[in-house]
Amino acid sequence: MSLLKTSNFISANDVTDINALVAKALDYKANPFRDKTLGAGKRIGCLFLNPSMRTRLSTQIAAQNLGMEPIVFNVGSEGWQLEFEDEAIMSGTTSEHVKDAAPIMGKYFDILAIRTFPSLANKEDDYSELYINQFIKYAGIPVLSLESATLHPLQSLTDVITIRETLNEKPETRNQKPKVVLTWAPHVKPLPQCVANSFSQWMNAWGEVDFVITHPEDYELDPKFTGNATILHNQDEALKDADYVYVKNWSTYTDYAKIYNNDPSWMLTLDKLALTNNAKVMHCLPVRRNVELSDEVLDSPNSIVTQEAGNRVWAAQAVLSEMLGQLSS
Repeated sequence: MSLLKTSNFISANDVTDINALVAKALDYKANPFRDKTLGAGKRIGCLFLNPSMRTRLSTQIAAQNLGMEPIVFNVGSEGWQLEFEDEAIMSGTTSEHVKDAAPIMGKYFDILAIRTFPSLANKEDDYSELYINQFIKYAGIPVLSLESATLHPLQSLTDVITIRETLNEKPETRNQKPKVVLTWAPHVKPLPQCVANSFSQWMNAWGEVDFVITHPEDYELDPKFTGNATILHNQDEALKDADYVYVKNWSTYTDYAKIYNNDPSWMLTLDKLALTNNAKVMHCLPVRRNVELSDEVLDSPNSIVTQEAGNRVWAAQAVLSEMLGQLSS
């Protein structure tokens, strides 16, 4: 039975069994080439509308491990500027409509992987997920999200994989749910809510952790993603007895894309880490050292950010194998 509800992978809602998908990813980590012919003769087009390092490289490696041919294309810098609004009068800077471009991608590739980014100018536009939905509408082939305007599902699957993988290193959690804290951190510029939204969605969908979100007042996320998480504005209170601390900045959601508070006291330090249950520290990277996290934390044995980033390959490989399985069924 497929572990995906549809042919696309856009969010946690597309997964039928998160634990089974995690187990598949960890199996690939132990034996990367066990399905090396699964994608033979198949191509994946990786379209990037904004920069990427880990997502780009890990997806290519995962595809190659399965025998696929990955082709990477930077839409903004290497191709025509795309128009996404239906019925647009294209008298401005855009040269090609997604309605014309996406079906061609559907002829060239078997799976289309898209990385978009929010404008951080108009919440309604960003949260409509116009860009990725237009590719889904017009491409005619399965679409894999490499990050969208509001979510980053492969990163969040990676995070679940990393927590599952390291739980045996925390024997005190064996008979109870581990406490996972998503904490806001300062940053030098407004960032989207994608990673925080997605991490929240996956923690809630997984349901095997005690999930807490902490941030300054006015940094609430969209409730449809935070769900039943405990939300605290006192970081020290939230960090108490935490088993995992996920550090991430995001800009305001209600008064969209603003920086109200850049209090450096929200940076995760060793003193703050001392409040936890010897927590493992996570971050999606790239990270602003000594702004979001101190050097001492990032370079400490508590930091699992490198292990986490390495698991990006296995998350992508597990999802791609499920998508390929649907193509052949």
